[in-house]
Amino acid sequence: MAGQRKSIDCRDYPSEKNCSLKISGTEDEVLDAAGQHAVSVHGHQDTPELRKQIKSMLKDAND
Repeated sequence: MAGQRKSIDCRDYPSEKNCSLKISGTEDEVLDAAGQHAVSVHGHQDTPELRKQIKSMLKDAND
Protein backbone atom coordinates (compact mmCIF):
# COMPACT_ATOMS: atom_id res chain seq x y z
CA MET A 1 0.00 0.00 0.00
CA ALA A 2 1.26 3.45 -0.90
CA GLY A 3 1.95 6.00 1.80
CA GLN A 4 -0.43 8.83 2.62
CA ARG A 5 -0.46 11.48 -0.07
CA LYS A 6 0.51 14.99 0.99
CA SER A 7 -0.26 18.38 -0.49
CA ILE A 8 0.72 22.02 -0.27
CA ASP A 9 -1.28 24.92 -1.69
CA CYS A 10 0.26 28.32 -2.44
CA ARG A 11 -3.15 29.94 -1.92
CA ASP A 12 -2.74 29.20 1.81
CA TYR A 13 0.35 31.45 1.87
CA PRO A 14 -0.46 34.76 0.11
CA SER A 15 2.40 36.40 -1.74
CA GLU A 16 2.98 39.18 -4.24
CA LYS A 17 2.74 36.57 -7.01
CA ASN A 18 -0.86 35.61 -6.10
CA CYS A 19 0.18 32.06 -6.88
CA SER A 20 -2.60 29.46 -7.09
CA LEU A 21 -0.51 26.31 -7.49
CA LYS A 22 -1.43 23.20 -5.49
CA ILE A 23 0.95 20.23 -5.45
CA SER A 24 0.07 16.74 -4.24
CA GLY A 25 1.85 13.41 -4.20
CA THR A 26 4.05 11.42 -1.89
CA GLU A 27 5.85 13.43 0.76
CA ASP A 28 9.15 13.21 -1.14
CA GLU A 29 7.51 14.21 -4.44
CA VAL A 30 5.82 17.22 -2.88
CA LEU A 31 8.97 18.32 -1.04
CA ASP A 32 10.99 18.19 -4.27
CA ALA A 33 8.37 19.91 -6.44
CA ALA A 34 7.51 22.55 -3.84
CA GLY A 35 11.20 23.28 -3.26
CA GLN A 36 11.80 23.76 -6.98
CA HIS A 37 8.68 25.93 -7.22
CA ALA A 38 9.69 28.07 -4.23
CA VAL A 39 13.08 28.73 -5.84
CA SER A 40 12.01 29.28 -9.45
CA VAL A 41 8.79 31.22 -8.87
CA HIS A 42 9.08 32.81 -5.45
CA GLY A 43 12.84 33.50 -5.40
CA HIS A 44 13.72 31.51 -2.28
CA GLN A 45 17.13 29.90 -1.77
CA ASP A 46 17.08 26.08 -1.78
CA THR A 47 18.38 25.36 1.70
CA PRO A 48 17.77 22.68 4.32
CA GLU A 49 15.83 25.32 6.27
CA LEU A 50 13.50 25.89 3.29
CA ARG A 51 12.89 22.15 2.97
CA LYS A 52 12.18 21.92 6.70
CA GLN A 53 9.73 24.81 6.47
CA ILE A 54 7.97 23.26 3.47
CA LYS A 55 7.75 19.91 5.25
CA SER A 56 6.07 21.59 8.22
CA MET A 57 3.46 23.10 5.87
CA LEU A 58 2.40 19.81 4.24
CA LYS A 59 -1.16 18.64 4.75
CA ASP A 60 -2.76 15.26 4.16
CA ALA A 61 -4.12 15.26 0.61
CA ASN A 62 -7.77 14.45 0.19
CA ASP A 63 -7.56 13.30 -3.41
